Amino acid sequence: MYTIMTVCTGNICRSPMAEIVLRKYVEDAGLSDRVQVKSSGVSSEEHGNPIDRRAQRALRLRGYELPSHHFAHRISRDEVEETDLFLPMTASHKASLLRMIPSTLASEVHMYRSFDPALPEVGAAEEYRIDLADPWYGGPEDFEVALDQIEQAAPYIVDWVEAQLD
Repeated sequence: MYTIMTVCTGNICRSPMAEIVLRKYVEDAGLSDRVQVKSSGVSSEEHGNPIDRRAQRALRLRGYELPSHHFAHRISRDEVEETDLFLPMTASHKASLLRMIPSTLASEVHMYRSFDPALPEVGAAEEYRIDLADPWYGGPEDFEVALDQIEQAAPYIVDWVEAQLD
């Protein structure tokens, strides 16, 4: 099974939102028997917590089905070994993730929004320019912006993964 891992800080907002959206796009593409989507964080600060209620609300308003249980956690060694594509939400998440995984897996780490063709291509020193918006300190509209950005890149990620499977 090809495994996609979305990664943010505490695994309660952006990465579970991206997991849920990507899972829907994977299902719609008929790939759910070959591709699984998971999420995790680079920190254990939210360990055990559910998806942020504001993120849940934004997802529900757009018709996404929420998992019956979400357990926020830091990415584990087993998850690292099982993952084929790591999708950090920001350049900072990417840097943290790269310190946590074997260097042999670095080529499997891609910024989530780097798949969006509407965004400029950026070099490593400028990846912060394609960071996914952080809704944590904002209101409902900030969660909508983050969800817009997640949805915008999702079909391109699925297309890329499908090409890897062929």
